[in-house]
Amino acid sequence: MVEIIGSGKPVRLFAAGLHGDEWRDTSCILEEIRDTGESKGEGRGKSPKTGTLALLTLVSKGEYISTLDSHYYPGPGKILLEAIERLRPDIYIELHSYSKENFEKLAGKDRIRKIGVPAFSVLKEGVLIGSVSPHIRWKYFPKEALCLSFEVEKGNPASKELVSRFVKLIGEMESRDEFIEYLKEEFPEQAKKAIEDYRHFYGEL
Repeated sequence: MVEIIGSGKPVRLFAAGLHGDEWRDTSCILEEIRDTGESKGEGRGKSPKTGTLALLTLVSKGEYISTLDSHYYPGPGKILLEAIERLRPDIYIELHSYSKENFEKLAGKDRIRKIGVPAFSVLKEGVLIGSVSPHIRWKYFPKEALCLSFEVEKGNPASKELVSRFVKLIGEMESRDEFIEYLKEEFPEQAKKAIEDYRHFYGEL
């Protein structure tokens, strides 16, 4: 169930627990936001200063099917796809988690050749950042929307804490450009790589 906090534009949709057991490392991040403070909207959490925050703390505990698989969003991710279609978010964030042994599969330089999508950029504390699946990025979002996937390193509390901080910051941001400026300031090298990868894959920002 999607929980709505606040109202109006911009609309931010955050989703966690997208497949398999990833909910163990990601759902709690959104639950903390949901359960903090008093809401002026429909949800329980503290309303953002402007706009709407929509939280989907658990999408699926079922079989792990990659979001890069064309069957994911119409299948296990159907509730998420319905939320995207209904809310038309300006900012869309997916929270995932990964095991150390899968680091190269996500952040390795040859990911574009092997899997067909750019490698995640490495921030710090094991946190990875990249775009959401092209299956939804192209079809459901305008060019100016902010669409991100964060990967939390399993079993790393510092990784979870950093992603929690990012999510809280983005929950108050109003645009893609605001986040890009933040990333350039805090992580200049990673921002450069992420922007270059995005441009090569999707075209101009």
